[in-house]
Amino acid sequence: MTIQYTVASERHTASERHTASGEVSTADRAVAEEQVLGEVAALLRDVIGEEYVVDLEITMTTSFNTDLELESIEFVTLADRMRERYGETVDFVGFLSDMGVDEVINMQVGQVVAFITDCLLEPKGAQS
Repeated sequence: MTIQYTVASERHTASERHTASGEVSTADRAVAEEQVLGEVAALLRDVIGEEYVVDLEITMTTSFNTDLELESIEFVTLADRMRERYGETVDFVGFLSDMGVDEVINMQVGQVVAFITDCLLEPKGAQS
């Protein structure tokens, strides 16, 4: 099955193959997560400023607080950029609202990437 999704007026096609139960294969999920990681890293560089992250590789284990030292206003800006990029498909504010303050402070980029990937790969009609 080919999954297509529209993000900020762009059409993306991901060749994720679903199993009989509707699950995406592990290999296909890894490819999707790598793509989303690149998109999130680009958004972070835009929000923080390339000069502040020039020597830092943004990976799944990069911490928003310790590694990126993201300020609260930058986090708000990141959420806005993700809304612009992914539209209603990814409810980042809703994702954060389910977390406690300590969870948000200690969050890693990989948690956001996994959330976005889940939202993008969720079969149509399964979203609530």
